[in-house]
Amino acid sequence: MAYWLFKSEPETWSWEQQKKDGAKGAEWDGVRNYQARNHMRAMKRGDLGLFYHSGDEKQAVGIVKIVEEAHPDSTDPTGKWECVDVAAVTDLPRPVTLVEIKANPRLKDMVLVRNSRLSVQPVTAEEWKIVCREAGLAKPPQA
Repeated sequence: MAYWLFKSEPETWSWEQQKKDGAKGAEWDGVRNYQARNHMRAMKRGDLGLFYHSGDEKQAVGIVKIVEEAHPDSTDPTGKWECVDVAAVTDLPRPVTLVEIKANPRLKDMVLVRNSRLSVQPVTAEEWKIVCREAGLAKPPQA
Protein backbone atom coordinates (compact mmCIF):
# COMPACT_ATOMS: atom_id res chain seq x y z
CA MET A 1 0.00 0.00 0.00
CA ALA A 2 1.09 3.56 -0.68
CA TYR A 3 0.36 7.17 0.19
CA TRP A 4 -0.38 10.09 -2.11
CA LEU A 5 -1.24 13.77 -2.21
CA PHE A 6 -4.07 15.17 -4.35
CA LYS A 7 -4.11 18.90 -5.02
CA SER A 8 -7.21 20.84 -5.94
CA GLU A 9 -8.20 24.48 -6.12
CA PRO A 10 -11.03 24.77 -3.58
CA GLU A 11 -13.04 26.81 -6.12
CA THR A 12 -12.82 23.89 -8.59
CA TRP A 13 -13.25 20.91 -6.24
CA SER A 14 -13.21 21.44 -2.49
CA TRP A 15 -12.84 19.12 0.46
CA GLU A 16 -16.48 19.86 1.33
CA GLN A 17 -17.56 18.71 -2.15
CA GLN A 18 -15.42 15.58 -1.80
CA LYS A 19 -17.09 14.71 1.52
CA LYS A 20 -20.56 15.11 -0.01
CA ASP A 21 -19.80 12.25 -2.43
CA GLY A 22 -19.55 9.90 0.54
CA ALA A 23 -18.17 6.38 0.44
CA LYS A 24 -18.80 5.93 -3.29
CA GLY A 25 -16.29 8.69 -3.96
CA ALA A 26 -15.72 10.65 -7.14
CA GLU A 27 -13.41 10.63 -10.11
CA TRP A 28 -10.20 12.60 -9.66
CA ASP A 29 -10.69 13.84 -13.19
CA GLY A 30 -9.27 16.57 -15.36
CA VAL A 31 -5.60 15.75 -14.75
CA ARG A 32 -3.63 16.50 -17.91
CA ASN A 33 -0.07 15.87 -16.78
CA TYR A 34 1.74 12.66 -17.73
CA GLN A 35 3.63 12.33 -14.45
CA ALA A 36 0.45 12.81 -12.39
CA ARG A 37 -1.40 10.32 -14.63
CA ASN A 38 1.37 7.78 -14.16
CA HIS A 39 1.11 8.19 -10.39
CA MET A 40 -2.62 7.45 -10.64
CA ARG A 41 -1.86 4.35 -12.71
CA ALA A 42 0.32 3.12 -9.82
CA MET A 43 -2.42 3.55 -7.20
CA LYS A 44 -4.16 0.58 -5.67
CA ARG A 45 -7.58 0.32 -4.06
CA GLY A 46 -7.17 1.14 -0.37
CA ASP A 47 -4.18 3.47 -0.79
CA LEU A 48 -4.59 6.71 1.16
CA GLY A 49 -3.95 10.29 0.21
CA LEU A 50 -3.83 13.79 1.59
CA PHE A 51 -6.44 16.13 0.13
CA TYR A 52 -4.64 19.42 -0.40
CA HIS A 53 -6.22 22.78 -1.16
CA SER A 54 -3.92 24.67 -3.52
CA GLY A 55 -4.38 28.29 -4.60
CA ASP A 56 -4.57 30.81 -1.78
CA GLU A 57 -4.99 28.21 1.00
CA LYS A 58 -2.01 25.91 0.34
CA GLN A 59 -2.85 23.37 3.04
CA ALA A 60 -3.67 19.71 3.56
CA VAL A 61 -7.23 19.52 4.88
CA GLY A 62 -8.37 15.89 4.70
CA ILE A 63 -7.62 12.25 3.95
CA VAL A 64 -9.00 10.30 1.01
CA LYS A 65 -8.92 6.63 0.04
CA ILE A 66 -8.58 5.16 -3.44
CA VAL A 67 -11.88 3.35 -4.13
CA GLU A 68 -11.39 2.67 -7.85
CA GLU A 69 -8.08 2.12 -9.61
CA ALA A 70 -7.06 3.89 -12.83
CA HIS A 71 -9.70 3.97 -15.55
CA PRO A 72 -10.57 6.29 -18.48
CA ASP A 73 -11.27 9.87 -17.36
CA SER A 74 -14.90 10.64 -18.22
CA THR A 75 -14.00 14.29 -18.94
CA ASP A 76 -11.51 13.36 -21.68
CA PRO A 77 -13.05 13.01 -25.15
CA THR A 78 -9.72 11.76 -26.58
CA GLY A 79 -9.55 8.67 -24.35
CA LYS A 80 -5.89 9.43 -23.63
CA TRP A 81 -6.20 10.35 -19.95
CA GLU A 82 -7.01 8.26 -16.91
CA CYS A 83 -8.09 8.92 -13.35
CA VAL A 84 -8.84 7.15 -10.09
CA ASP A 85 -11.88 7.47 -7.83
CA VAL A 86 -11.30 8.75 -4.31
CA ALA A 87 -13.57 8.92 -1.27
CA ALA A 88 -13.25 11.10 1.81
CA VAL A 89 -12.02 9.28 4.92
CA THR A 90 -11.64 12.02 7.53
CA ASP A 91 -11.01 15.69 8.08
CA LEU A 92 -7.59 16.60 9.36
CA PRO A 93 -8.23 17.96 12.87
CA ARG A 94 -5.97 20.87 11.99
CA PRO A 95 -4.98 21.82 8.42
CA VAL A 96 -1.24 21.59 7.71
CA THR A 97 0.03 24.48 5.62
CA LEU A 98 2.71 24.46 2.95
CA VAL A 99 4.67 26.92 5.11
CA GLU A 100 4.66 24.38 7.97
CA ILE A 101 5.65 21.55 5.66
CA LYS A 102 8.54 23.57 4.21
CA ALA A 103 9.67 24.56 7.72
CA ASN A 104 9.99 20.93 8.84
CA PRO A 105 13.51 19.68 7.95
CA ARG A 106 12.25 16.07 7.94
CA LEU A 107 9.96 16.99 5.02
CA LYS A 108 12.61 18.76 2.89
CA ASP A 109 12.56 15.97 0.28
CA MET A 110 8.77 15.78 0.02
CA VAL A 111 7.59 16.15 -3.59
CA LEU A 112 5.27 18.96 -2.49
CA VAL A 113 8.35 20.94 -1.39
CA ARG A 114 10.42 20.16 -4.48
CA ASN A 115 7.67 20.26 -7.15
CA SER A 116 4.69 22.09 -5.72
CA ARG A 117 2.96 22.33 -9.12
CA LEU A 118 2.42 18.58 -9.57
CA SER A 119 -1.27 17.86 -8.88
CA VAL A 120 -0.95 14.17 -7.94
CA GLN A 121 2.18 13.04 -6.16
CA PRO A 122 3.57 10.27 -3.96
CA VAL A 123 4.10 10.68 -0.22
CA THR A 124 6.47 8.39 1.69
CA ALA A 125 5.26 6.48 4.75
CA GLU A 126 7.46 8.65 6.98
CA GLU A 127 6.16 11.89 5.41
CA TRP A 128 2.61 10.59 5.85
CA LYS A 129 3.17 9.99 9.58
CA ILE A 130 4.75 13.41 10.07
CA VAL A 131 2.01 15.37 8.27
CA CYS A 132 -0.75 13.40 10.02
CA ARG A 133 0.85 14.04 13.43
CA GLU A 134 1.22 17.76 12.64
CA ALA A 135 -2.49 17.72 11.76
CA GLY A 136 -3.34 16.36 15.20
CA LEU A 137 -3.98 12.71 14.31
CA ALA A 138 -2.46 10.72 17.16
CA LYS A 139 -2.81 7.50 15.15
CA PRO A 140 -2.43 8.20 11.41
CA PRO A 141 -4.58 5.99 9.16
CA GLN A 142 -2.52 3.26 7.52
CA ALA A 143 -2.82 2.16 3.92
